[in-house]
Amino acid sequence: MNVKRTRRRLPRLVAVGAGVVATTLTLNACGSDSSDDAGSGGEGGNGLEGATIVVSTFPFGQEDFEANIVEPFEEATGATVEIESGSNADRLTQLQLAAGDPGIDVMLISDTFAALGQDQGLFQEFDAEDVPNLDAIADFAVDDAYAGPAYTYQLNGVLYRTDELSAEEAADWGTFGDPALAGRVALPDISATAGQLTASGIGTQFGDGPYDMDTAFSTMGEWAPDVLQFYSSTTEVTNLISQGEIAAVPTISAFVPPLIAAGEPVNWVPPAEGRYMATNRLMIPDGAPNAEGAYAFIDYMLSAEGQQASVESDLPVNPEVAPSETFAELMGEAATDPVAAGYETLDPQQLVDNRTEWVERFAREVSGG
Repeated sequence: MNVKRTRRRLPRLVAVGAGVVATTLTLNACGSDSSDDAGSGGEGGNGLEGATIVVSTFPFGQEDFEANIVEPFEEATGATVEIESGSNADRLTQLQLAAGDPGIDVMLISDTFAALGQDQGLFQEFDAEDVPNLDAIADFAVDDAYAGPAYTYQLNGVLYRTDELSAEEAADWGTFGDPALAGRVALPDISATAGQLTASGIGTQFGDGPYDMDTAFSTMGEWAPDVLQFYSSTTEVTNLISQGEIAAVPTISAFVPPLIAAGEPVNWVPPAEGRYMATNRLMIPDGAPNAEGAYAFIDYMLSAEGQQASVESDLPVNPEVAPSETFAELMGEAATDPVAAGYETLDPQQLVDNRTEWVERFAREVSGG
């Protein structure tokens, strides 16, 4: 397993602009009645002075996560946050092997893997009595199907070269089967975040809905000979489109702004039909050694202060926080209200029940064809 553990005390320095956050933070989940006590991290304030909270997160964007979230939280509470990082799959495997003694208090993980772990009893439930800001975030971020809330989301759409395609052409899933673009398109492997979202979008446009994998896989299998690559990482997407090897590729929105900022002739558009989104969620492993600390950390990440601090990299789920100008320009209404823009999340039980079969079928009927 490629899981990296950072066993160190993170600097007790507040990032620029975070001073107000540190002084106004009220960690209701810890039972404090005084924002002054919470802000100072002083004795008797929030009960976290000297406590250790272990947070498991993604390997990418870790420096920003520490500066924007961890350091202000430490300053406000007097707690120490230790970071573990690794891929979704590796960290879920580690949790399985821990057998109820995870050594982790909070896990940031994508929704598919959250659902898989939850189905195995690896995560515990909590509610607004534990984490008051659960009542402050968007309805779609608090899904009864998950034990933990979403703290951000990713919209699936099509990244395309503006010198080769129009937005209308790119928004049609059928474009990926256009003979005129043979060898000039890429599709995500089903293991990628965009993979299931794309298959469900194609199942919706050409079949009976997001779980019609018979139609989705047969359609994609017909396209496969003319697909240049089935990608599994965003690095592949960036290279393929910036080097002009492809004209279009389905991908989640989070990785598009840097390409546009670099001046590449590219844009991103939601599909006309079959709009699905993924979420990253905050989960508490069963047997977490510091559940109270976990509640406080999650409450901060969902607060307006915490969401604002991450707005350049994450789409906020707290309605008090506006998305960055970059995301707003790229996605329009979907950056502030994805549900109103026609986006839906997939049923986690469908993913849990069918994932193994769908992965095997995709390899056999689509990418291996």
